[in-house]
Amino acid sequence: MAAGTSEALILDAWHANAQAWERAVREGRIASRKLVTDQAIVEAVRSRSPRTVIDLGCGEGWLARTLASDGVQVLGVDAIPALVEAAQAQGGGDFRVISYDDVAAGALTERADVVVCNFSLLGGASVDALLGAVPALLEPGGVLLIQTLHPLMAEVGPYADGWREGSWVGCGDGFEQPAPWYFRTLGSWVATLEAAGLTLLGLQEPIHPHTGRPASAIFLAGARQGDGDEQASRRSVSRHRTE
Repeated sequence: MAAGTSEALILDAWHANAQAWERAVREGRIASRKLVTDQAIVEAVRSRSPRTVIDLGCGEGWLARTLASDGVQVLGVDAIPALVEAAQAQGGGDFRVISYDDVAAGALTERADVVVCNFSLLGGASVDALLGAVPALLEPGGVLLIQTLHPLMAEVGPYADGWREGSWVGCGDGFEQPAPWYFRTLGSWVATLEAAGLTLLGLQEPIHPHTGRPASAIFLAGARQGDGDEQASRRSVSRHRTE
């Protein structure tokens, strides 16, 4: 399957399954989230004591609502209008329909202490471009947190980067076609961050209490010195040229 086709199918699948996903999250149907990964990302964000957070791929906004209870100001963005509408209905943050392509092109002017991507980076080139915009979204000393499926647990054939078929197994009923996703090795994740002007500062591997194996990987990264300001300056110049 061509990369461009796979990227488009990700959005198609999420448009089709937005309501089923909202229901699965709201009703706590996904066991690994209840047992491990939800609390893992919340604790990772809280460990930075942020005042502001940008949630890229915010979905129906559960993370924003959780952080809002700590007094954190959260901006959540997602490409799927139905998910953003669900987030707006429940409150807890500022939610906007913005695609990753738009973010990569400079659609966000805000900066935050933490930018978080919680199981929201499924693509290949689209994710590369999105991460390239992250340094300009970080306040000085700010960090990016990415939680993703641990490559050890993916069970997707050869340990090599490439597109894989998706699945809604374990998410409950009501889902249609799954979204494809781009598998990355641990080494590839580090290289992808470096290429985006980010430096890996830490890696957590939350352990599933039943299997004793890592349920996810959480990457902590910061902008290389000067990269955030330089990218923000280029973005500002580009915006003024098009106005």
